[in-house]
Amino acid sequence: MLSEFGYVLLFIITGSLFVGVALFVSKLIRPDRPNATKLMTYECGEVPFGDARVQFNNRFYIIGLMFLIFEVEILLLFPWAVVFKEVGWFAFIAMFVFVFLIFIGFIYELGKGHLKWDIPAPIIPGYTKGVGVIINRNSSKETDTAQKINPVHQH
Repeated sequence: MLSEFGYVLLFIITGSLFVGVALFVSKLIRPDRPNATKLMTYECGEVPFGDARVQFNNRFYIIGLMFLIFEVEILLLFPWAVVFKEVGWFAFIAMFVFVFLIFIGFIYELGKGHLKWDIPAPIIPGYTKGVGVIINRNSSKETDTAQKINPVHQH
């Protein structure tokens, strides 16, 4: 007979087979008539233009990772706090070391400046029809001065 974990494995295999068969059958019976309108990106009714790949600031990524790290810390602290009296001093010391290491990571992030939001603005590429994506690496003040000197290259 199957053990309790055997039933779970059987359930996972059956579910996977069901999904696989459903995807295979839907691929066989669906119509396959692509055209330009169907392949166009849908943007809430707006006509898409330019390249969809835009450079995002790394600060969003770092803040997201820090949120996950501290969220996991909180998730580990709640069960520990519930059973604190039963586990004794060893668990207290282990949790103290854990929180201390997370705190060291937080201090490291502060020292690297990843929590400062007043970092200079990222370079945002512009789109010029017929030319494509243009990355303007000059500040707006330098660009205004350059356009006054050489008005031929105005956008």
